[in-house]
Amino acid sequence: MPLSKQAMNLLLSLPRVKGNRHIFPRMKPCRPLSNMSLLQFMRGLGYGPSGEKGNYVPYGFRPSFRDWTGEVTSYPRDVAEMALAHAIENKVEAAYRRGDLFEKRHTMMQEWANYIDPTR
Repeated sequence: MPLSKQAMNLLLSLPRVKGNRHIFPRMKPCRPLSNMSLLQFMRGLGYGPSGEKGNYVPYGFRPSFRDWTGEVTSYPRDVAEMALAHAIENKVEAAYRRGDLFEKRHTMMQEWANYIDPTR
């Protein structure tokens, strides 16, 4: 996965649960967090649907990234879509797509990290 330096530093700094291979473990042994965990966490902070601090939800991170790639950068649409793991709808194009654009995605993700955290 093409992670930025900031993301790698964060992941490496997290405490680990001995015997659990997951970076974000669940209370149940050897299980990952559920897909609702971040939403519940944000709700606890006062965010989310009808939240007193704003109607912000975890899904909003993905559209924010997509808007940034389209409005602020000159990265091709394909690179942004692949970073979001979107499927190629055109079956013919999908059949001929062989590369993963890894290096371009890595560079783009580092620029995104610098954009959202310019102090690093």
